[in-house]
This record gives sequence, structure tokens and C-alpha cells, in this order.
Amino acid sequence: MNNLKKIGLTALGTALVATSASAAEFSISGSTAITYASHGTGDQGNNWSQGDSITFTTSGTMDNGMEVSYYYEIDNGATGAKAVGVTMDGMGTLTFAGMDNSGPISAWDDITPNSNEESWGTATGATATAVANGAGSGEVFIYDHTLTDGLALKASYAPSELATRVESSLEYGLLYTGFTGLSLYAAMGENNNAANKFDNSMFGFKYTMDGGLAIGYQVNETDGGTANTDRDATMMGISYTSGDMSVSLNASEIDAEASADDQEFTSVSISYTSGGLTIASSYAQGDNIGGTSGNDHSGTEVNFKFAY
Repeated sequence: MNNLKKIGLTALGTALVATSASAAEFSISGSTAITYASHGTGDQGNNWSQGDSITFTTSGTMDNGMEVSYYYEIDNGATGAKAVGVTMDGMGTLTFAGMDNSGPISAWDDITPNSNEESWGTATGATATAVANGAGSGEVFIYDHTLTDGLALKASYAPSELATRVESSLEYGLLYTGFTGLSLYAAMGENNNAANKFDNSMFGFKYTMDGGLAIGYQVNETDGGTANTDRDATMMGISYTSGDMSVSLNASEIDAEASADDQEFTSVSISYTSGGLTIASSYAQGDNIGGTSGNDHSGTEVNFKFAY
């Protein structure tokens, strides 16, 4: 095991043990989603599915004022996410994510406003090229810190791993929210996986105006260490929210060095929320999916989600 990982786990584990003597808070939350998905790629069988998620969260404060938190998610009967974090007064939060958590490149892969799914998120029956190429989603150290009012830092360290990462990978990003309604995101980092070494960068903004109108634009750039592995992704979105109703229009384009044709997605979504129930639907059209010319498919998705 990587020495840094050992040190981090030991520190976090010691903090958890030290917290056991203090009163801790505990909560359970979850959701159930029933989904209908249809796409134009031939026989699809049963279009209906159900997904369930239950999250257990606990936290407590040590005698020195540090807060220790832990969450564990059961997703469709299996471990979906788990992490333990230590919040240091005035110094931010250090989290070790054992599963399904990531640094800024993946966490902010598409921040444009939408009412249900990103333009590329609706199932079309074809495998789409990803808009971001972040390093790891598990066994990653993540650091979050508010530098000053309206400016926050997010960084991550993915230790090297023989099977998937030949070298460790570092990411860091800044989020600015100092102007009412405006969010500015910028991040860069590396993904040194076993197949290639990638340098990633991204910049995006989202602006929510008085009256419920929101707009967003984002550019992600990936530079690969081997030939024909560079790609650029551009996303844009506009949404309007009035009370419990929201509608959005989203689009994305990926220009991959290895493909003659750009992958393009356009989607429209609508959602309605009443208490713990959200009903949402999306329709998406994808052209040259995966960078393959003529690989054009559409998809429709309807979600009934119950949160508790």
C-alpha cells in the first residue's frame, strides 16, 4: 500500500476512534427511482427499471474541535460510495474517498444547468465519448477549503496503483461564487493511468438570474501522452425554473483527435417536484456518437424519484 495512503488512513482512523467518546450525530436518507428509457437501436426488451439508494451519515466533534464525518451509501444493494473526512477549523476538510468520489475534473465535468440530465446523459443505446477524463473515483484523497468569502479550493491526490495508475495523479481547481448568482469554475490536473498519461483542464461558468433563468457554458480539454488521444469538449445549457417546475435545453460537442466527425448531443428536459417526489423527463439526440460517422441515435427517459 502506498505510504501516503497508509499515513492518511491512519490519521483518519485515529480521528474516528478519538471521536467515539463524544456525542455523534447520525442520519439516514435515501431515494427510489423508477425509470422508463427508450432509444432507437432496435429491440430493447423491458424499458422499465428501478434504482434504490440509502445513505448512512454520521459525524462528531473531537475535544480539539476537529469534526470527523463518515458516510456510506448502498446503491442497488451494493456499496455505491463511502468516505471519511476530517474538518479542521479554518483549514478545510480532508476526505479519504474509498469509493465513488473524485477530484474537480470529474466532479465538475459538466456544470451547465439542466432540469434532469446533461445533454450526453440520456441513454441512447450507444456508448458516448466522455466529456472529462479525471483521475480515479475511489481510494482518492480530496481536500476542500474556503480560501476567502466566495473563493473555494478543491484538490485531489490519487496514489499510484500498479493495475490502473502507473504514477500518482494530482488535480486542483477553484470555484468563485463572490457575485450573486454567478459560479466560475476552473481546474487542471493529470490522469496517469496505465494506458496513457493525460493532462486535463477545464473552465466553465453558470449564472442564475432573478426570475429563474440560468445559463451555463464550459470547455474541457484533454491532452494525451500518445498519438491521437487529445480531445476537446464544449457544453452549454439554459434552464428556466418557476416554482416547482423547471425546463432546460442543453447541447454538447466533443472534438476528438482520433475521429473525423465530432460527437454532438442536444437534449431538452423538464421536471416537476412536489415534496419528496420529482417527475422528470429528457429527450436527447446524439450524432456521430463515440466519434463514429453516422452513429446517430435518440433517447427518451422518464424518471419518477422518491426522496426520503
